[in-house]
Amino acid sequence: MQERSYLFVPGDRPERFDKALASGAHGVILDLEDAVQPERKPQAREAVRTWLAQATTPVWVRINPSDTAWYAEDCALLASPRVRGFMVPKAQDPESLAQLAARLRDDQRLIPLVETVAGWFAAQAIARVPRVLRLAFGSVDFMSDSGIQGEAEEMNSVRTQLVLVSRLAGIGAPIDGVSVAIDDAAQLESDVRRSRRFGFGAKLCIHPKQVAGVHTGFAPTAAEVSWAERVVAALAAGPLGAVTVDGKMVDKPIALLAQAILAEARPAD
Repeated sequence: MQERSYLFVPGDRPERFDKALASGAHGVILDLEDAVQPERKPQAREAVRTWLAQATTPVWVRINPSDTAWYAEDCALLASPRVRGFMVPKAQDPESLAQLAARLRDDQRLIPLVETVAGWFAAQAIARVPRVLRLAFGSVDFMSDSGIQGEAEEMNSVRTQLVLVSRLAGIGAPIDGVSVAIDDAAQLESDVRRSRRFGFGAKLCIHPKQVAGVHTGFAPTAAEVSWAERVVAALAAGPLGAVTVDGKMVDKPIALLAQAILAEARPAD
């Protein structure tokens, strides 16, 4: 099953790390960047290092950008066997990412966070860097950097490009940005459904209560499952030649879509 949810937890709040793991999120990100004030960066890194030494579950770490004073010591956390890899903020330099990728173990990966205009224009090259698992979209920071006033339909072309470059590079579907309204379940549902329609495969979360809504939003709807079942049944029972479902012809792409929906809806083992 492809991972659908990635939950941030501030790196200087170690008492929340295990709670984040218990949230059901598919990926937990210990955050040393945006969630931590500059004066607390060393303290946060030490808290993460201490927790990793006794952890049993692998996690991601969002490090600080490569042009900061904290980057080198953040990268030392790669030595921990419980670090799945790094989320890299302000990703916009493929060469710098490639140098970091060369330091990873075989089981570690990178998730570049595209959150600047420069990063968006470099997204195709970033997606092709070795060890990149998938891209993530920092929509709130991108809005600030670009001057675009809104991150809904105003960002349609940006989201589409990230999905297309990911597919072209053969990496996982990208991770959409956070929903900042923590207590607005309806807004979260709308945001996740939009992410899914645009071809994103996951979403960033900033609170454990968002995780269940993200999982529900990425799951096929009952109507989609019913349609897919009708398509598969028609293909199995229909005569040779053209097959129609709901008055529409079923060709190979439609058949593959129906099979993918049913596979996605199937409970995990």
